[in-house]
Amino acid sequence: MKRLIPQFGDACLQTRGDAFATLARSIVGQQISVKAAQTVWDRFALLPSSMAPGNVLKLKVDDMRAAGLSVRKVEYLVDLALHFDNGALHVASWETMGDEEIIAELIAIRGIGRWTAEMFLIFHFMRPNVLPLDDVGLINGISRNYFSGEVVSRSDAREVAAAWAPYCSVATWYIWRSLDPLPVEY
Repeated sequence: MKRLIPQFGDACLQTRGDAFATLARSIVGQQISVKAAQTVWDRFALLPSSMAPGNVLKLKVDDMRAAGLSVRKVEYLVDLALHFDNGALHVASWETMGDEEIIAELIAIRGIGRWTAEMFLIFHFMRPNVLPLDDVGLINGISRNYFSGEVVSRSDAREVAAAWAPYCSVATWYIWRSLDPLPVEY
C-alpha cells in the first residue's frame, strides 16, 4: 500500500448517495469490465425519466435489452426495483445495521450475491472494512502487487488483507486502481 497510494494522487473512493442506483449499477457491472459497465449504464440511465424503482418498472424489456443489458440483468434490475417499490427492504434501517445483516437482506434479491452486496457496502455506505474476496480484480491485484503475479488463494488474500484492517475497503480500492486507473464507481 505504501507504494500504491502515492501513485493515485487526489483520487478517492466516492459515493453516489442513492441506494437504488448504486445497486442497479452494481448489477449492470457484474462480470464485465469497468469500461463496458459504464457504456451500458450510460445507455440504460437514459431510459427512465429518473433512476427510481417505479420508473424502471415502467420500462420496456426491449428498450432495456437495446441498451446492452442481458436478459438476466433485465430480470435482476426489475426484481431490484420491485423490492424497493414494494417496501420489502429495510432501507431506513440500513445505516445502523451491520455489514453481514445488510448482506443477508440484499442477497435475497435475485441477481444480488455477496459480491454485489459488498460493492454496495463499499460504494454506497462507504463502509471502511469490507474485503470482497469474490472480486477477481482484488485477487489479481494482490497476486500482482504482493506475489509477483503468482496464483493467489483466498486464504493468501485474506492473510495479506489482515494488515489492511480496519480499512480493507480503502486498500481494495487502491488495489483496483493498480490494475485499472479508471476509478470504479457504482
